[in-house]
Amino acid sequence: MFELVIETDFSAAHNLREYEGPCEKLHGHNWKVQVVVKAENLDKLGMVLDFREVKKIIAEIINKFDHNYLNELSDFKILNPTTENLSKILYNELKNALPTGIKVSRVTTWESDRCGATYFE
Repeated sequence: MFELVIETDFSAAHNLREYEGPCEKLHGHNWKVQVVVKAENLDKLGMVLDFREVKKIIAEIINKFDHNYLNELSDFKILNPTTENLSKILYNELKNALPTGIKVSRVTTWESDRCGATYFE
């Protein structure tokens, strides 16, 4: 099994509904996202997938979150916009966007340098 690791970032605001504390108020983060994709085989060039392709797919997904108020997005109309839920949403969207034979291993979303959440199946 081979894995590729790609990191990217975006900025967005949110507030945690029904949370008792300062995060209930509107606030923002410079989110860092680490995506790990995997494949059993390499292509004819010896790659899982060109890094440029993976970064392009991730950028298209992340674009809808970047510089937005997460609570107003359809993904978070019911779900609380927690780091955990964000990781799961990114994972599922990436899973549906990757070419055949490439799978998502895990997605970790960091809301700060010291706090992040990982989702994997």
